Amino acid sequence: MSRFIRINSNDNVAVAVTDVAEGDVCIIDGIEIKAAGPVPAGHKMALRDMSEGEDVIKYGFPIGHLTRNVSKGSLIDHNSLKTNLDGILEYTYDPKPVRLPDPGVKATFKGFRRKDGGVGIRNEIWIIPTVGCVNGIVRELQERFSKELPAWPSIDRAVAFPHNYGCSQLGEDHENTRKILADMVHHPNAAGVLVVGLGCENNQLGAFRELVGPADESRVKFMESQKVQGDEIEYGMALLRDIAAAAAEDKREEVPVDELRIGLKCGGSDGFSGITANPMLGRFSDWLVARGGTAVLTEVPEMFGAETILMSRCKDRATFDKTVHLINDFKEYFMRNGQPVYENPSPGNKAGGISTLEEKSLGCTQKSGKSEVTDVLKYGERLKTRGLNLLSAPGNDLVAATALAASGCQMVLFTTGRGTPFGTFVPTVKISTNSRIAAAKPKWIDFNAGVITDGKSVAQTDDEFIDMVLSVASGTYVNNETSGYSEIAIFKTGVTL
Repeated sequence: MSRFIRINSNDNVAVAVTDVAEGDVCIIDGIEIKAAGPVPAGHKMALRDMSEGEDVIKYGFPIGHLTRNVSKGSLIDHNSLKTNLDGILEYTYDPKPVRLPDPGVKATFKGFRRKDGGVGIRNEIWIIPTVGCVNGIVRELQERFSKELPAWPSIDRAVAFPHNYGCSQLGEDHENTRKILADMVHHPNAAGVLVVGLGCENNQLGAFRELVGPADESRVKFMESQKVQGDEIEYGMALLRDIAAAAAEDKREEVPVDELRIGLKCGGSDGFSGITANPMLGRFSDWLVARGGTAVLTEVPEMFGAETILMSRCKDRATFDKTVHLINDFKEYFMRNGQPVYENPSPGNKAGGISTLEEKSLGCTQKSGKSEVTDVLKYGERLKTRGLNLLSAPGNDLVAATALAASGCQMVLFTTGRGTPFGTFVPTVKISTNSRIAAAKPKWIDFNAGVITDGKSVAQTDDEFIDMVLSVASGTYVNNETSGYSEIAIFKTGVTL
């Protein structure tokens, strides 16, 4: 007998747990249904005969309307379902009370306390170019200095972050580059930073140093390559050795979990994302926030259609107004560029069972749990309020993950049903929504939430996930780190000269 999940009692569709063949029989809430045709795992099956124009209900909310009649037991996918959403909306402030469970026993991890009050979960030396022209220099510095790391056992890794920006940019793009790179300089996961410039770029080193502001001069150093007399590689190596010497005595110490700042992200989502991995992240987010920690939700286009759920949880009217601006500003960005606001699901999403943006958003926003929204951040802005924060950034995996890390998150939790190997400049923990991808890509996936549909209890899975996150915060490497996949991408919206 085939297995299906009906997520909400009001839903008129159910999600196939395994591939279903035509004629297979399942029982959902005591009702026997025969599949009218094949239904791939993660996809939706109609629980009754439905008419063209009728809303399809999943997660207890409409996810679009049918473009044709559908019979009971039939597949419903992007070929028969169309979004209900369109354009800029008016929103009403209608707050709902938020109650989190008692936090109970206090939790800790082992991190690095910094002089500025921040706490890092890694002790790395970062080599950051102000402009893409010096990417070769920072790569060579990383390669050469990594060979010397055994002399500095307190340092986890030396990592270079080449990028394509820093020159020939105007206005907002130029400022985005400067803000993200300055955020990186201040990130607590860095034991120290060497900033490498060229000398003739838009992102001039002198102005960039002013943007960075006060920093520990023993751990943050700058090199303008055109002004170096002689070999800039040897000059840079000397600076890196000075930084490492300043970090030589760094040690992990017990830190309360309220110092954790965790980014929430999904990519390559499928029909199980909103059933297994994303709700698990939501429960973890609530667990962390209840203990005074911080969680950050981004991917604004993947809030469209579920934004009112977040708005109802805003702590006050000012936070609600910032959330409305967050949503409408991103919609206007789409419209300025002549792009449809609601045609977001990717080919991979559709193949995995996600048909409309409402469906994607209702699954995506489950990563935020049920906590109160305490603040809303602009792109490139750093965290200043504990609790659940919303951050302006697109859905693009690397751009959004970079933005989460730049806001001050020490780690990004990344759910996926299709799999991805990438990592940004902080540990990027991959959580699979299904057991198939976890088995197929063990060098990509760090935790399998798919065991929930395999029969493992939610409570046990949650406990094991919390233990894993605290272990990563205490120094255990995840797959993107062991593979050496650590990258950045910066949001670009305008003209390149």
